[in-house]
Amino acid sequence: MQIYLPIAEVSVNAFLLLGLGGIVGILSGMFGVGGGFLMTPLLFFIGIPPAVAVATEANQIVASSFSGVLAHFRRKTVDLRMGTVLLIGGLMGAALGVVVFNYLKAQGQVDLLVKLCYVVFLGVIGGLMFIESLNAIRKTSKGVVPKRKKHNWIHGLPFKMRFRVSGLYISVIPPLIVGVAVGVLAAIMGVGGGFIMVPAMIYLLGMPTKVVVGTSLFQIIFVTAFTTMLHATTNYTVDVVLAVLLLVGGVVGAQIGTRIGVKMKAEQLRILLALMVLAVCGKLALDLLLQPSELYSLGAAGGH
Repeated sequence: MQIYLPIAEVSVNAFLLLGLGGIVGILSGMFGVGGGFLMTPLLFFIGIPPAVAVATEANQIVASSFSGVLAHFRRKTVDLRMGTVLLIGGLMGAALGVVVFNYLKAQGQVDLLVKLCYVVFLGVIGGLMFIESLNAIRKTSKGVVPKRKKHNWIHGLPFKMRFRVSGLYISVIPPLIVGVAVGVLAAIMGVGGGFIMVPAMIYLLGMPTKVVVGTSLFQIIFVTAFTTMLHATTNYTVDVVLAVLLLVGGVVGAQIGTRIGVKMKAEQLRILLALMVLAVCGKLALDLLLQPSELYSLGAAGGH
């Protein structure tokens, strides 16, 4: 069933979009990521223009993250205080990211920048997570209990705050910086930033994995909603029809993903996420390196 997307100006199969939304929703519930790192490239692959994919995908992230975080609230695995600190940084980063995005869109370079950002970030994060997860699985199989780092340079920073749910007493500066970085990525790449935030919360801040997923989803909801609003009012690149189809699939998928995630070990979740990140990175890198079937394309003024 083909459906015409007015802002993207392409026709796409409606069931394909519902299916993609569902798959990404499952990932959202399992890993605590918004799923944008996977969905946005998938939208590129089915012919959605990058500028529209980035702005519209933020809608779907809001819905799937909200659906997932409700399940985590019921289990009391959301650190609201940590989530609020990350959120403050995220809103500042999102505002900065939209300014950069608008400038690059005016210069006609936004499509290339978005794809290059994906290749670099997904390659680095996926590689590091894969190596770490493999080491953690090896230690677990040998009977070595992996210890969470209790003290590092972060604990020497000022402006400390107690995060009771996470069992931490650390400076608010690192979570704020992580929040800003994630906000910028949300605006430029159309991602919730979970693929950066989840590893940062585990390895940099030292949060327990069971709390990380719910807290990450809580922050993602507000940052991506803010990003969507900015894109809709400044770029006019949010396609409502595309967003609704992705939303429906995402909400259903997130509930399924949350149930699957509870039954899996933290190391298994991280290595699965790393493999998915690397697979998407490889496909995007190939698309940039290989000669396209159509050498020329037409675009609107200022966005080509």
